[in-house]
Amino acid sequence: MPQDILNLPPLPADYRLAYGTDPNQFADLRLPRDKKRAPVVMNIHGGYWRARYDLVHAGHFCAVLTAKGCATWNIEYRRVGNPGGGWPGTMEDVANAYRFLAQIAPRYSLDITSVVVMGHSAGAQLALCLAAHEPSVQRVMSLAGVTDLQRAFDLHLSNDAVVEFLGGKPGEVPDHYQDADPVRLHVAQARQLILHGLADDVVPLEFSRNYAAKKKKAHEKVELVEVANADHFDLIDPRSKVWPQVEEKVLNLLST
Repeated sequence: MPQDILNLPPLPADYRLAYGTDPNQFADLRLPRDKKRAPVVMNIHGGYWRARYDLVHAGHFCAVLTAKGCATWNIEYRRVGNPGGGWPGTMEDVANAYRFLAQIAPRYSLDITSVVVMGHSAGAQLALCLAAHEPSVQRVMSLAGVTDLQRAFDLHLSNDAVVEFLGGKPGEVPDHYQDADPVRLHVAQARQLILHGLADDVVPLEFSRNYAAKKKKAHEKVELVEVANADHFDLIDPRSKVWPQVEEKVLNLLST
């Protein structure tokens, strides 16, 4: 399936809620029908942290997950090109969107003891960073994640997107790379599920393989799933042949 998912029209959400005052600090909440205390999937979309990519495409697979009984919290955040976007503002938004769930849980009957934080591509970098910095995150899922920012710089992925995001090259802003790079961070508490398509030509499979190997050596709770016949966008496209595998993994992670 090609990346035409990025061009699909928006789907309505049950609620669009602001978690901050900036126009990009909001999220779309979708609620399952007739289900009290619904588990939650918080989604962080990708797009190499750039403002020209937004949350619209992610609404399609969020709607499918909601139909399976999950509340979905599809977040927007300040990105490179927005005032305050990039590191650390983008990460601050993700953390605030996550913490906002506790505030809205009583009103919308959300079970915040059962939350999966999921991110795709650059969104997976943000999801894994959140798990490293927020002890209450118990389940995190990376889909085709940019899990090694130094390697992303070495390969000049998406025309040095990581340099734009962090505000410089590794030697110029070493503290930013240290604080933002999932492979350098320690995730003490969360179960980490790492999915990557074998046919991904956007983010190389080596990112997830190397991340999982290093985390296992550090005795973190990590599982790598390599998805056959899947490219970078198949993992987030509910029309793709591999989507049922992704859906099953999300629901299983929520239930454990």
